[in-house]
Amino acid sequence: MESIIPTWQVSFLCGVLTWVVLSSMFNVTQKVRSSVQPWVSHRVITGAPTILQIQKYQHGFWDALFSGISCVVSVPFYTGFLPLLFWSGHGKLARQMTLLMAFCDYSGNCIKDMVSAPRPKSPPIRILTATKDEKENALEYGFPSSHTLNTICLSGYLLHYIFSYNENIDAYYQVATFMFVCLFVGLIGFGRIYLGMHSVVDIIGGLVLGLIILAFWLCVHEYIDNFVTIGQNVTSFWIALSFLLLFAYPTPEHPTPSFEYHTAFTGVALGIVTGVQQTYNQFHHENVSRLFTPELTIPTFGGRIGIGIPTILLVKFCSKALAKWILPITASALGIPVRSSGYVAGLTGSSVVKKSNEVKASGGYLQKMFFRREDSFDVDTGIRLVQYAGLAWSVVDLVPSLFYQLNL
Repeated sequence: MESIIPTWQVSFLCGVLTWVVLSSMFNVTQKVRSSVQPWVSHRVITGAPTILQIQKYQHGFWDALFSGISCVVSVPFYTGFLPLLFWSGHGKLARQMTLLMAFCDYSGNCIKDMVSAPRPKSPPIRILTATKDEKENALEYGFPSSHTLNTICLSGYLLHYIFSYNENIDAYYQVATFMFVCLFVGLIGFGRIYLGMHSVVDIIGGLVLGLIILAFWLCVHEYIDNFVTIGQNVTSFWIALSFLLLFAYPTPEHPTPSFEYHTAFTGVALGIVTGVQQTYNQFHHENVSRLFTPELTIPTFGGRIGIGIPTILLVKFCSKALAKWILPITASALGIPVRSSGYVAGLTGSSVVKKSNEVKASGGYLQKMFFRREDSFDVDTGIRLVQYAGLAWSVVDLVPSLFYQLNL
């Protein structure tokens, strides 16, 4: 008789748990940081003249161009674009790009906060942050460049997907498309330097890490997709994995928004996996209607957007409200001390937050859990995870159900 929980899932989760406990006990983050940070920081400092040389040619046109393309490859853009990809009928591409984006975001931000290398110093370097998102990005550490990393992985996978599903594409078109992607990646990397957001070493780090992740993903993406769509014990495994990833995250030298970004996209991945696993045969199989076909015309797709966007925003709001109410009560019932850095007014307090920040600076998340019993946990992390999991679940489950009921 087959086991209810596959052995490989238990082994994998136990392996992750063992790693994060041991890495916390032996302070791996601090040891890696002490080895790598000085080298990267030196490259950032010595690379400043290159950035200043590039910025001598600053112009309003270049400011607008590089700021614009930086927004196109930002996490908020992908968060808004991916639901449309699901609703256009390209479910496999959408879920693969969502999971790849979550993997890139987690890997890149882990390295950023582990190394904790500074961005280029301003002044003398001019840092141009044209949007709120860019201002928040500037609060993160610099190595590696997330924009370069994400662009390499997502454009590379998109290229692979197009070539795989269109075998009759001639060689000239393939070469031209590949060159265009290379040019786009180059513009992203050069633009991040021009805007003063990254040094050359950050771009090279993002490029190398992106190529490694892309190569790895192309080897495993079919296995991951089969597991998500038709696998066994998918939802409970992914919930456990998401929980472990929260505690596996390295503690930065100083607080940054990177952990919040990872938590949000980990929630998105959880919601997508949960929803797709439950409704794959109804809404996400390979024979669903696709955009630009008689079964899914542009006006119909417009109707989907008009119904879908307000619905997922409403679910996001309701998920956050429910989590703000349920999680503190649950934690209190279990005797778990919690605090809030902003979401729950009754749990905020300058002394508690100050004490927590002091503890955070001295150890990792697993160290706090196992070795600092008096420490409180930030309930905002759980709220953020539930909020974005609910939003993503609605994209692939609730909203397609509405489309079905409305014949869209």
